[in-house]
Order: sequence, then C-alpha cells, then structure tokens
Amino acid sequence: MDLKSIIEKSKRIVFFGGAGVSTASNIPDFRSQDGLYSLKYKYPPEQIISASFFHNNTREFYEFYKDKMVYPDVKPNIVHKKLAQLEKEGKLSAIITQNIDNLHQLAGSKKVIELHGNVFRNYCMKCKKKYDLDYILKSDLVPTCSCGGIIKPDVVLYEEVLNDEDLKNAIYEINNCDTLIVAGTSLTVYPAASLVRYFRGNHFIIINKDKTPYDEYADLVINRPLEEVFSEI
Repeated sequence: MDLKSIIEKSKRIVFFGGAGVSTASNIPDFRSQDGLYSLKYKYPPEQIISASFFHNNTREFYEFYKDKMVYPDVKPNIVHKKLAQLEKEGKLSAIITQNIDNLHQLAGSKKVIELHGNVFRNYCMKCKKKYDLDYILKSDLVPTCSCGGIIKPDVVLYEEVLNDEDLKNAIYEINNCDTLIVAGTSLTVYPAASLVRYFRGNHFIIINKDKTPYDEYADLVINRPLEEVFSEI
C-alpha cells in the first residue's frame, strides 16, 4: 500500500518530524553533509548548544545561535502546508516536532507538540519575563532583561530534560493514533526517538533520505526528500 492510500484510509494520523521537515525552507539540518554539525567553529556545534556552554560562555553561545539557529524570515514549505491541510480535514490529530522554528504554526497547524521548544519564545532566567525573537535579534551580544537578568531562548539544550507535559502529550497521541508518520529525523536523538515505541496502530511509516534504526519495524519506508513525497499526496 502506498502513502496516499494509507492517508486516505486513516482516521487519526500523528506526524512526528525532525530537521528534515524544514530543509526545504532553507533551514539546515544537523547531521547531513552540509548540516550544522559539519561546520567548523572554535567549539564543536554540539558543545555550543549545550546548557553548560550557555551558562559558561553565553556570549559565544549567542553569536552561534543568532547566526546559525534562528531563521526569522523563512516560510513554511509544502510539508508544513500539507500537514495543516490534513489537520483541517480532520485526519491529522497532532504534530510532534523536534524543530524549534515555528513553521508548523505559521502554516496553520493548531495541535503542535514542540519537544525542543521554540526560538520565538524567550524568557528572563531571573524574573521570567517573556521576550519575543525580535528583541533577541536586536540585542547586542547577550540579551538582558529590564531587571538585569540574562534572557534564555525557550529551547531545550543538550544536558536539559524535555518538558514532562509535552512528553506525556506526545506519548498519548502516538499511543492512540492509527497511523504514525515519522519524517525527516534520524531517530537517534533520545528520549525523543524512543517515543515511536508507544505506537500501537495500523501503519508505521518512515520518510527519510537516510536509513534509521527503526526502518525494520516500519510498514513503509520512503528514502526520498520530503517535499517530493508530500507534493504527491
């Protein structure tokens, strides 16, 4: 059975996506040949986006963050738009994303579980006052609050734990859907990757340019660019 037929027959789809969902919007992924982890910096990118680096080298963190992690002008691509359409049609019950770019919401999706946060949300670590992305981008060096505290993006850095409520909601949605579409993710980042083990439905689909550790458990594996696949749905 092909993807289009599965979607047509499904009543409760959950989409679980990673960085590959946004590459067609010109946001680089992490692990591909041209991804963020292949860049040459004074410090390895994996180290820069860790909690300890943020607290100990805040200025260097923000230099990398503003340059490579934030894309305020990008637009949703066909994948984001098709998913919003499926939700509007009542077929898609939730999107679970590892991305922090806000593109699902910009495309019109309502039920989006953001496992790793969102760059458009920021808060003062001292008084918890909230700030938008524009404030971060216009700040010189390290953005600070009116109270003097340092502002942190509301994103989950390495060494930080995922939000409990988001995890519970993701598990519930995966456990109760009839079709799970996993796309644009290597399924190697935990605990997010382990969420697919909660699937009990009929069709488990993986769409990714490269192989994943879960391919052998999937009913359908498609190794093609996401934008090509979704343009045919």
